[in-house]
Amino acid sequence: MPETEAPPTGPTDAFHVPHHVAIIMDGNGRWAAQRGLPRSEGHRRGVEALRRTVRAAGEIGIGVLTIFSFSSENWSRPASEIRDLMGLLKRFIRHDLAELHRNGVRVRIIGERDDLEPDIRRLLEEAEELTRANTNLLLVVAFNYGARQEIARAARRAMADVAAGKLKPEQVTADRLGQYLDAPDIPDPDLIIRTSGEQRLSNFLLWQAAYSELVFVPVYWPDFDRVALENAIADYQRRERRFGGLVAQTGS
Repeated sequence: MPETEAPPTGPTDAFHVPHHVAIIMDGNGRWAAQRGLPRSEGHRRGVEALRRTVRAAGEIGIGVLTIFSFSSENWSRPASEIRDLMGLLKRFIRHDLAELHRNGVRVRIIGERDDLEPDIRRLLEEAEELTRANTNLLLVVAFNYGARQEIARAARRAMADVAAGKLKPEQVTADRLGQYLDAPDIPDPDLIIRTSGEQRLSNFLLWQAAYSELVFVPVYWPDFDRVALENAIADYQRRERRFGGLVAQTGS
């Protein structure tokens, strides 16, 4: 499915645009395989899709966009593919960070950083520091991220406070534990989109997704564009969000 220049067919009610959209960017390798191209070309085209999506999210009025850029499980991929992915990350930050900054995009990183190569860690910190004061779109990049690992980190932090006498065991409620996650100040996603037609979360934002609406689109990530994003939001707008209750809520 090539990128289309057709007029948007998605959301028309700006009051019901989801505040926080999270995306599992899936299908780069399959997109390339269908075309007889190397997986690296699929990843390169995936970066182009990311640029389109960040731009569209800001124009649509989304407040927070979270992307699953690199899973903690992805380290098991072939070394050559990991090198390609790291190279794309470096080029994206070096070439695109200035434009993101000009457009008022703030970058936040979630995931484990301690074991990253120093040059990668510095680039991530540079992106956060440069854009820290920006107030338009918040771009959250889940890098070296796994939701189970995040919850385990939160539990360790809470246990450390219990051991230090700062917290009583009975005070470790769900709400309190949530404050120990990687970015407790960011609201949970209203909408989670996964491309490529796969229908699972793959260890992405498991805690935060408790009441998120899920939309699975049969488009490989390199072909994802503004129309696909708006159609996913239109699907979200047709749903009734009850958050476990009986009465629909319209919070976005």
